[in-house]
Amino acid sequence: MVRLVFESNRIVSLYTIQRKLARTTECHQISEVVSCIFHSILFHRTLGKFHYRQEGRYSIGTIGYEDIDCDFIDLTYVRCASSALAKTMNHYVSAFDQAIRDPSNMTENGVRSGQISLEFYNKKKVNWPFAAECLPWEVWTIRIEIKTIRSEIERQMNREYLGELVGEKVVLIAEVMNRQQYLPKIPAQSEVDLIFDTSYPDIQPYLFRITHSTTSPPSTTSVGKTVRRIFRETLAF
Repeated sequence: MVRLVFESNRIVSLYTIQRKLARTTECHQISEVVSCIFHSILFHRTLGKFHYRQEGRYSIGTIGYEDIDCDFIDLTYVRCASSALAKTMNHYVSAFDQAIRDPSNMTENGVRSGQISLEFYNKKKVNWPFAAECLPWEVWTIRIEIKTIRSEIERQMNREYLGELVGEKVVLIAEVMNRQQYLPKIPAQSEVDLIFDTSYPDIQPYLFRITHSTTSPPSTTSVGKTVRRIFRETLAF
């Protein structure tokens, strides 16, 4: 049995989504579920490369996209056509997949569980010699519990049902992204690295990081502190 808890903690707007998917599944479906959801989010949180003509004037390049057919759930989703971004995502998703499969990650009831988060953040410059401070403004979390499927009929039913449920989450992501929401302001050329990841050759996503755990859910105190700080700094202007 799998329990997939899909959460979005939107900073500043304080918009929160909590949805649960409960269904038996196999371990190899984990990678496709996480990749589908996180790539769908990143598709909406990525811009083309910035080309600055002079300070305050710039153009933004286009983003290619590609359809991805899942092998183990009945679903096709869209992601940015960037091999570099796909490689980054595969690295983190594979690490999570290996961690949740680990035999040591099992309760007395035989349940394996874990969670993985996609966090968007800004960097804030601080005085030398300290490193820039990272301030999260949006966090999406997927929590998963797994048990083994016992029959081929159950496997096929799960494949179809899980595809429908994850597809609903993709639609929900698009709806959320189309609502009025907080987004960092487009920065000056000298500060673009504080808002965007400029390391990709073909795209420019907002700064993000992916973390996972197979223990108890991490504390959300940093999110609460960040929203208060963002409000204070916004009002200071």
